Amino acid sequence: MDYKVEVRIELKQGVIDAEGETIQKSLKLLGYPIEKVSSVKVYIIEVKAISKEDAEKKINEACRRLLANPVIQNYSLSVKNA
Repeated sequence: MDYKVEVRIELKQGVIDAEGETIQKSLKLLGYPIEKVSSVKVYIIEVKAISKEDAEKKINEACRRLLANPVIQNYSLSVKNA
């Protein structure tokens, strides 16, 4: 069965978000009353698996091995039928 998995990767608390800070400063310079900007990466991955749990297991492994750096990033998954 085909599943669509949304992977959300964000920096851990306390890690400097240079991209978010740059966007915040730029928006403030343009006159927007922005207090904070955080950058987040989102991947939409389609995967073949025998069950929703199997799809989650496969993508969790992919996150640990490639997509997320566990030292500075957290990730979360949302699995849906494709």
